Amino acid sequence: MGLTLVLGFVSCESLDVEPKGFYSDENFYKTIEDAEASMLYAYDGLTQVSYAPVTYYLTELASDNCIVKPDEGADAQAFVNWEVTSQNQLLTQYYRSCYIAINRANAVIENVEGRGFNENDENRLLGEALFLRAYNHFNAVKAFGLAPLQTSLIDKLDETTASLPADMQVVYAFLISDLERAINYLEVNRVVGRVDKIAAQALLSKVYLFAASAKESGVPKYETILESVENLYAKAAQYSGDVLFNQGEYSHDLNLQNIYNVEMPNGPEHIFILSMDSSGTAEGDYSKLSKYFIPWIGGATVYLKNIDDSFSPTHDGWSVFQTTDDLFTAYNTDDLRRNNLFVSEVFDETGASLGTTGDGVVAYPFTRKYIDPNFEGDKTSTRPYLLRYSDIQLVYAEAAANAEGLVQYNNIRNRAGVSELADLSGLSKEEFRQLVIEERQRELAYEGDRLWDLRRTNTVQAKVTQAAGLSPEAVAFYPIPQREIDLNPNIN
Repeated sequence: MGLTLVLGFVSCESLDVEPKGFYSDENFYKTIEDAEASMLYAYDGLTQVSYAPVTYYLTELASDNCIVKPDEGADAQAFVNWEVTSQNQLLTQYYRSCYIAINRANAVIENVEGRGFNENDENRLLGEALFLRAYNHFNAVKAFGLAPLQTSLIDKLDETTASLPADMQVVYAFLISDLERAINYLEVNRVVGRVDKIAAQALLSKVYLFAASAKESGVPKYETILESVENLYAKAAQYSGDVLFNQGEYSHDLNLQNIYNVEMPNGPEHIFILSMDSSGTAEGDYSKLSKYFIPWIGGATVYLKNIDDSFSPTHDGWSVFQTTDDLFTAYNTDDLRRNNLFVSEVFDETGASLGTTGDGVVAYPFTRKYIDPNFEGDKTSTRPYLLRYSDIQLVYAEAAANAEGLVQYNNIRNRAGVSELADLSGLSKEEFRQLVIEERQRELAYEGDRLWDLRRTNTVQAKVTQAAGLSPEAVAFYPIPQREIDLNPNIN
């Protein structure tokens, strides 16, 4: 098991290369610094250009949140039109990126345990690696359904032909086991770009919630999960409750704009956020995420008006992910998430208006979630929001579906400046859960969650007209890329 093989990709095609700068298990992992370097490399898997930005093609374009610009490539258009095939190159990139990241996590798991490191260091590294293995597998499961479980480091060609898991029970038992182990190994230890015990609890709550609602909603293949829907919801509430009530490091941020302040990645909301930074030398180390969400406005710097009437500069963008009317009108007109986090007018450096959505200068109302006023050309420090506190508040609200859950739901709505729900009288659990799903769309727009919420609640076709007429499985899962099927005869 060598570092060079950790650097390799997952497919046979990628592993069949001549090693360069070889590090074997005899001359690597000798020191804690070696192990830390391997751990950081596992985290770096999440920042791949073929992973972080591509996530939004899968999750936002295929939902009712976004459409894509008319001249974007055919593979991107396919997500909007629900015509994604196994030949789609964006889908192939995403699949490969998941498993590259999994393999890097496996390298840490297999090479750190028993190396004689300080027990605290070993536990922390194992816990972080187990989290990352579960996180990336969960991404694969949400996207592809029964996708291979890569349970060990791939360092030989004959190890690249794993079979598909027997059923979802096997898949979720594996995810849950990894995250339970991560929780046991980790402590509360906030570090931007890394995970701790709270992140593991948060992710496990989302795993249980996905399983509960997918089984309850009749999503294909989820009937094989053995645990009852009620128990799955109860465990989602248990682990999200641990995040909300049993720690003091993370919390609900009362200032909506602070959450998306690029200079505050360690704000109270951010349980797990990537450490992309404009000082990086290669894309992935720095971010171009903002370019995807901002419209093209003449190729120049424009200024956005802040709530205190000051102005912040931003570059314009590529107009890739364009806000739908369905999303924009889902907000009440007095919702601060609409009024403070969407941009419908841009200005020059003097504060004079350059144009609005009304006159077409701004092609669509765009999000301020990915704005960096300190941009350097295309380089920014904008980061994906992988796990944040408000998400877990809504996980708890949905899973518990009781008076305590209502408190969390109203907490989100209060910050947004919209009316509370007085009580749950007259509402069934199912009806309240539907309200929470609607709130998740407003709260987590552009954060890579919307399609997964529609899939697990079996409501894709109710919300996305382009998905009409597709089979239940075609709606629930993307096809495994043909390239991977060709390389692995055990995938069928």
